[in-house]
Amino acid sequence: MLTELRLFFILPDIFYSRVPCYLYSLSGCQLTVVITSEFPMSIALIIPDRKLDDLCQQLQHALPDTRIEIWPELNEPADVEFAVVWKQPFGCLNGLVNLKAIQCFGAGVDAILADPTLPDLPVSRIVDPALTEAMVRYLDGVVSYYRLQLDVFSRQQQQALWRPKSPRKLRQLTILGLGELGSAAARHFTQRGYQVSGWARSAKSLPGVQCFAGDEQLSPAVAAADVIICLLPLTPATDNRLGQHFFQLLKPGAIFINVARGAIVDETALLLALQHGPLAAACLDVFRQEPLPADSPLWQQPALLITPHVSAVTNVSSVVSQIAENYRRSQQGLNLINPVNRVKGY
Repeated sequence: MLTELRLFFILPDIFYSRVPCYLYSLSGCQLTVVITSEFPMSIALIIPDRKLDDLCQQLQHALPDTRIEIWPELNEPADVEFAVVWKQPFGCLNGLVNLKAIQCFGAGVDAILADPTLPDLPVSRIVDPALTEAMVRYLDGVVSYYRLQLDVFSRQQQQALWRPKSPRKLRQLTILGLGELGSAAARHFTQRGYQVSGWARSAKSLPGVQCFAGDEQLSPAVAAADVIICLLPLTPATDNRLGQHFFQLLKPGAIFINVARGAIVDETALLLALQHGPLAAACLDVFRQEPLPADSPLWQQPALLITPHVSAVTNVSSVVSQIAENYRRSQQGLNLINPVNRVKGY
C-alpha cells in the first residue's frame, strides 16, 4: 500500500523563490516536499506620490497572512493577486500575470479606466461613509460662504472697503450627478430647507428632490437654480460636458461648484461665464491638470474660489476594512463589494 507523507517547509520571505514540489520515494511511501513562503501571494499598493506607511501597516494588521508590497518595489510581481491603485501609471499592471482583481483607493475610477492596457478584471471602488460626510460638510461650508457673501467681503477687505451687505437669497439648488455622493448632498440640502433638484443621465428618484434625467432635461434642471453643484462621474460622455452651452443655460447671478472631476468642465468657458455672465461666482476643488499650474488664468479670476482637491480625502482607517474584504472575496472567487461597471465608467 502506497501512502503519502507531505512535509511543508515555510521559509522566511527573503529566501522565497518559486520552486516546484519535489517527490521522493521512501520505502514504498511517497514523500512530497513542498517549499513555500510565509506569505505566498501578495497585495500591491500602486499609489504613486503618496506616503503609504500607514496604509501598509493597517492592511498588514487586517491581513496578517498576506504580504503587502508597495509598487514599484515588488519582490515578485508574479505573486501579486490583488492591486490597490490610484492614478496608476498606464501599463503598470501588465506584469502582474496572476492578478485577480483591482481595488480603487478612492470613489472615482476614471483614472483607472483611462488606462488602455487595463486588464479585463473586476474593479471595485471605495464607498466610505466618512468620505461622504466630508464631502457634504465641504459643500455645506461653500454654500454658506456664498450665502453670507464672504466672497464679496473678502474682495472688499483687499480694497479696505466697509460695505455691509445682507446674505444672498439662495433657495434653489441643483445637483448634477445623483450617485452615492450626489444623493447624500441632495438629502442634506433638502433637510436644510433648500428646494433641491437633481439631474442624472438615467432616471432617479429621491424623496423631496425633483429629479431630471437625460440631455433633454438638463436645461429645466438648472434654469432656475441659484447654486449648481457638479458631482458627475468622469466618463467619455461627461468629458468637457459642461462648456459654453451649459453655462448659457444658467440664470444671471448663479453660482457654480465643481467637486467631481476637473475634466468635466471647460475651464475657458467657465472663465468667460464669470467675466461676462451669467455666473456671479464659482468654486473649483478639482482641475483638468493637478496641481493647478502657477500660470493658469484661473488663479487670477477674483470671482473664483480655488481649493486644492480637499473636498473629500480618503481616510485610511475607514477604507482598510473594505480593501481587506474585497481581497478575501477575490481569493474565494466571490463578487467584489462596490463593483464598477466598466461600460458605464462608474
